[in-house]
Amino acid sequence: MKKQSQKTLWAQVVKTGIIKSNLIPMAAGLMLALYTYEYSFIDNIGNIILAFLGTTAIIAASGSFNNIYDRDIDAIMARTKSRPTVTGAISIKKVAIAASLFLVMGLILLYIASPLAALLGFLGVFFYVVPYTMWTKRYTIWNTEVGSISGAMPPLLGWAAVAPDIWHPACWALFLIMVIWQMPHFYAIAIRKEKDYAAAKIPMLPVIKGAKRTYLQSNIYLVLLVLSSFLFLPLSLGLTLVSLILGLMWLALSLFGSRKLGIEAWANKMFFFSLVHMMGVFFTVIIYASIGLILAAI
Repeated sequence: MKKQSQKTLWAQVVKTGIIKSNLIPMAAGLMLALYTYEYSFIDNIGNIILAFLGTTAIIAASGSFNNIYDRDIDAIMARTKSRPTVTGAISIKKVAIAASLFLVMGLILLYIASPLAALLGFLGVFFYVVPYTMWTKRYTIWNTEVGSISGAMPPLLGWAAVAPDIWHPACWALFLIMVIWQMPHFYAIAIRKEKDYAAAKIPMLPVIKGAKRTYLQSNIYLVLLVLSSFLFLPLSLGLTLVSLILGLMWLALSLFGSRKLGIEAWANKMFFFSLVHMMGVFFTVIIYASIGLILAAI
């Protein structure tokens, strides 16, 4: 087996894939806040940089702490058994030190941007590490719902880094859409990796309740996701329509695609379209806000 570089090993520890995917909704929240409050992008460039660096650091901390705590079950699952915290390629002491440094550094950077952003960053790490990783992930089928709270923090972080508060409806629209989106997304992953989760005795929904219950619950959340599109209506009809159309497409894929596909093929399609949906909605928000800021500056 080819020896992995230290850079590759640390990328697995901090979960760079999760970092990159979470920076997109963070940027959407940030840009939408600038547009909503008619703030200048240039005047806020310092806070924008701090938001990106701080968010990256606290997500890296969360991933590192998760890898430390989960190494017993990671050793059982095929997709995680080669993680450095399992193989010993990087010592647990080094990972713990790095995680702590990432957390402190991330919170300081976010605090400089906004104390509220730092508070939200801390809550995001706390919910991911304690209620999710250390508790519900191992003991209840509702672990996905609990984990979705920390997973939906990035748009709030971006918003709070440049805005005076987080009480605007558009801010909570991004948060709620992100919360709901995670359920069908992670249910699809749970079906695809059901054998892994069963071997590690992780009570994911399809492992405990079966594919039929997972399918039904996914569709309930997809209906809620479609309805959540209307939260954008006070801000923009265009954003509402994009979110609504993508949500309806995802729901249709689930309802009608399941008649022709087996459950694993259905889960693969659902997982793929979940990424299309997230990219479509949040990139549309970023583009919409960016165009608005450019036009306001002209």
